[in-house]
Amino acid sequence: MRITKMEVSQFCETGYIQEKTQFLNNIFTYALSSKEGLSALTATYEDNMMTLLLPKDSIKDWESSNRVGFSNSIPLEDGKTLTLLVEKDFTCLEDRGEDETDNYPNPKLHH
Repeated sequence: MRITKMEVSQFCETGYIQEKTQFLNNIFTYALSSKEGLSALTATYEDNMMTLLLPKDSIKDWESSNRVGFSNSIPLEDGKTLTLLVEKDFTCLEDRGEDETDNYPNPKLHH
């Protein structure tokens, strides 16, 4: 999940952000939530809603720091792994025709 500057600001202030994607037959909701007592990024999926959960302690300085994001790999049954990633959304190095006005400046761009 990549989130814009405004979303990072809102998340660090309130501990929660949510978005929806409309499909022909359903709505998929995805959210980022902070929670006490967690040691690492984790996720739940229920009722067409994916929630990524971050430890509350880890986000207090995220907005103002250089930290790009958080990741975690969670072992599943049958030797599979769920890989989770939440990070600040940087502008692309090449124009893809998207509105990137609320993205972070790409650190790979030299000014």
